[in-house]
Amino acid sequence: MARSTNYFRKTLFSIIFDGDNKLRFVGLKYLPRWIVISIDIMILLTSYLITYAVVSQLTTDFYDVLPKSARFAITISVNIVFFFVYHTYAGLIRHTTPVDIVKLAMASGSTGLVIIAINYTYYFSTGNKIFLMPSLVLYLALSFTLLLLFRVSVKQVYHYFKNEGVSFDRKRVVVVGLDDTSIALGSSLMGNSHQPFQLVGFLGEHKNRYYQVYGKPVYQLKKGFVKHLKEIGVEGVVMISESLSRSDRNRIVEACIKHQITVYNAPMMEEVQNKNDLYKRIKPIVIEDLLGRTSIKLNDQIIASSLTGKTILITGGAGSIGSEIVRQVAAYLPGKMVIVDQSETALHELELELREKFPQLKFKAVLANVSNKHRMEKLFQHYKFSVVYHAAAYKHVPMIEKNPHEAIYVNVYGTRVVADLANAYGVDRFVMVSTDKAVNPTNVMGASKRAAEIYVQALQSQQGVSTKYITTRFGNVLGSNGSVIPHFKKQIQQGGPVTVTHPDIIRFFMTIPEACQLVLQAGTMGEGGEIYVFDMGKPVRIIDLAVKMIQLSGFEPYKDIDIKITGLRPGEKLFEELLSDESVTMPTHHRKIMRAKVESEPYILVEEQIGRIVRAAIRYDDSKVVKELKTLVPEFVSQNSVFEELDAELTNRDAG
Repeated sequence: MARSTNYFRKTLFSIIFDGDNKLRFVGLKYLPRWIVISIDIMILLTSYLITYAVVSQLTTDFYDVLPKSARFAITISVNIVFFFVYHTYAGLIRHTTPVDIVKLAMASGSTGLVIIAINYTYYFSTGNKIFLMPSLVLYLALSFTLLLLFRVSVKQVYHYFKNEGVSFDRKRVVVVGLDDTSIALGSSLMGNSHQPFQLVGFLGEHKNRYYQVYGKPVYQLKKGFVKHLKEIGVEGVVMISESLSRSDRNRIVEACIKHQITVYNAPMMEEVQNKNDLYKRIKPIVIEDLLGRTSIKLNDQIIASSLTGKTILITGGAGSIGSEIVRQVAAYLPGKMVIVDQSETALHELELELREKFPQLKFKAVLANVSNKHRMEKLFQHYKFSVVYHAAAYKHVPMIEKNPHEAIYVNVYGTRVVADLANAYGVDRFVMVSTDKAVNPTNVMGASKRAAEIYVQALQSQQGVSTKYITTRFGNVLGSNGSVIPHFKKQIQQGGPVTVTHPDIIRFFMTIPEACQLVLQAGTMGEGGEIYVFDMGKPVRIIDLAVKMIQLSGFEPYKDIDIKITGLRPGEKLFEELLSDESVTMPTHHRKIMRAKVESEPYILVEEQIGRIVRAAIRYDDSKVVKELKTLVPEFVSQNSVFEELDAELTNRDAG
């Protein structure tokens, strides 16, 4: 008995207890057909006995042509035969449908017709009846009802254990918003117990306390709303970040993380292929979601006209910025794309990605250094590029401060090589990716990028130059290689401390896709020689960023994860500028792109100064490199660096 009970339990449902002694649903199995038939036969036997007991209380006038056992055997046997005729046992009991109910009804009805036929055939032959008709009707009605009740009961038990078992692992959540997209999101979270969320209600701006959507209450998004959510057992808040303003989004997140309510970010519903895709893409909100801004509207027609069918060169194409430029350019179906980078692994991974995501794209991944003039010239000779996106650069401030000559090879000489070749081989547009660190630079990296800007501007002013040289300048991008956010994430995963160089240091942030979209748009603007500056929004205090990231990770700053101040690094400054004090900005037709009015230097002088800097770099004379950089970029004043003494030396020289 114990063995059969255990088997039945395993076949009907399976439930276990995990390490926390919480009930966890594992999975439901189907009932074998022989068990279904056995239960159905037991129901028939029970129905017949109940019928006989009821009828015998009403009358004793049973026909005595056949013994009671014979009548019993005939009725049950006929009914079982029709079970097999109509395959009433074939469907999964837990998924009983109207078709299964019809099969039961037909089996019962056919049984009744056969018994009636037997009864009256015998009657016409002998003048006697075998079965009492009221008894037959009661039996058929009772057996059909019990058979149906059995199936409905199993189905309800299945759904009960399915929902209850899974609900131990499902987070009780509310969806933010009452717009069509948010309501569609809420609808998708309902009715599927296998997904990780249990929808409790919606959170929105409304005054009616009894407002409901899909039968779920709508809670008021007002001061103190988190306290009410905690009282009703809400564990998470799901929002579509793109449908909320940055201020509303941050306000909700701030309130939730203070009360240990997890905030989840969901995609726009039109981007979702199916429900499984939706569940995979609903993830805890990260700092990039809070710093990111609304999507950018691009003039796709203009960008497409400059890229579609054209041959494009992207230097530094395997880096954080360069690889995103590659992806976005690929979407415009260029005729050919050549990707140059000196990082073998990163270039290989990008190549594999492009073959998978853009199978129709014609491209070539070239392992090369932009400072190798002969190698680069072979590419220009062979491919006849129309557009060049120059993203190749060394960018890590502390590392460059210790190796100035390497920055010159790539950031300055490499730019000169590619820019000169663009002019020599008739490239239509040359778009250089620069940085806010080029403005009033305090480190070698920023000064080297400013030197590159000065060179391409000076080259543009030369007679006979048809290439349009465009410079784009923006601040830090979220999640780029070596940037502060991946660094903080790693420190938090390791248990801290999170290190911040100065409590007052601030930075501008922009997402990589946003920055690259603006690079493509700016590349279509102007007649050459312009420096375009992007709207970076409001600056962010790095220490506030650290606090928020710790909180989003579920920890308490300074208690669970400590924050330590380490002091400014060599060449680092408290805040970055996008423009120098002498620069003037003018609006463009894109609201997030401004044009900086920066006067260019005479090409002959710039070329001579660049030559001196490169020669000093070839000799590994870092002091000479930095001194010549300061001559070309007079606003370059070192901070927290061994090269500060050169500023004093140059000041004394100028004074003398």
